[in-house]
Amino acid sequence: MHELSFAENIVEIIHKSVPRDELEDVRIVRLKIGTLSGIVADSLDFCFCAISAETPLANARLEIEHIPFSVRCNSCQKTFVNDIGIVVCPECGGVDTNVVAGRELQLTEIELDDKKEKTS
Repeated sequence: MHELSFAENIVEIIHKSVPRDELEDVRIVRLKIGTLSGIVADSLDFCFCAISAETPLANARLEIEHIPFSVRCNSCQKTFVNDIGIVVCPECGGVDTNVVAGRELQLTEIELDDKKEKTS
């Protein structure tokens, strides 16, 4: 279950990126996860909730953007979304293609709850 390892990495990144006294303010952790990443989003969410429970990150939640499998044809220059593993261009039938998206596994943003009142 590599989702547990990735959830642990997310927590580690948060601890390195957010000051200790602001960890309780973390509300949303935004991720991009590609179809080919091998990560099961529900399992990752479960693991993150389990390891952050009863910690300052207990109120944080994951927000996952799913990135589809996309391929670019080097013959006709078209980019297309296709079924996983199918790299034949639907336009020209070419097989000289490159995967351009769908392998992402990125933490893109950590959103904090700004509890501090602004004074003029």
